[in-house]
Amino acid sequence: MKGRCVARRLAFWLLIVGALVAARGQDAASAKANFSRASAASRTAAPVTPDRVLHEPAFPRPFPLPPGTFGFPQIARAAGIIFSGTVTSTSRVLASGGEDPQAVAVTFHVERGIRGASAGRDLTIFQWIGLWASGQRYRVGERVLLFLYAPSKLGLTSCVGGTMGRFRIDPLGNVVLTDEHLAAFGADPVLGGKSRVSMRDFTQAVRRARGEE
Repeated sequence: MKGRCVARRLAFWLLIVGALVAARGQDAASAKANFSRASAASRTAAPVTPDRVLHEPAFPRPFPLPPGTFGFPQIARAAGIIFSGTVTSTSRVLASGGEDPQAVAVTFHVERGIRGASAGRDLTIFQWIGLWASGQRYRVGERVLLFLYAPSKLGLTSCVGGTMGRFRIDPLGNVVLTDEHLAAFGADPVLGGKSRVSMRDFTQAVRRARGEE
């Protein structure tokens, strides 16, 4: 009699444990399905518009160049937009509801469009506020030549390789190379060893690096 009671109790507890395991399995399967649906939804982004930058927290997703490969050809090929121009305005883009800014809109008057930009027209880019806070800023009146990543799904962009993708233009219209550029581009037949390069020669160097000549 006592053995039967023990057997019944054991069967009862096994039944409970089995039910709990099954419930957990269903919860795990449900969670996995929800995650899959969320991931799929995140990959199916809505069309990129400036309005999306106003409402969605995001930062650019550049494709960093591997360490030791900051040669001029790699930077030129990684850029989706290449141009020289003058900064005409900067403004912070606020999130919905008057929250903290999420991006900075920078407008340039394009002087020379090399890729993805047209000379004589204005071009506005959106940069993640974190990059601006870290020192990657622009000031009105500044003349620069930029290698920019193609905009992300939210319309944000940044310079290829950080400071490597940004050049100053001097009053004579020449491209100024920093010590960092000189160290990285020493092997380039046009840029190697030069602290200043004419816009014409620099443009030819870009096109040659991209295999367009």
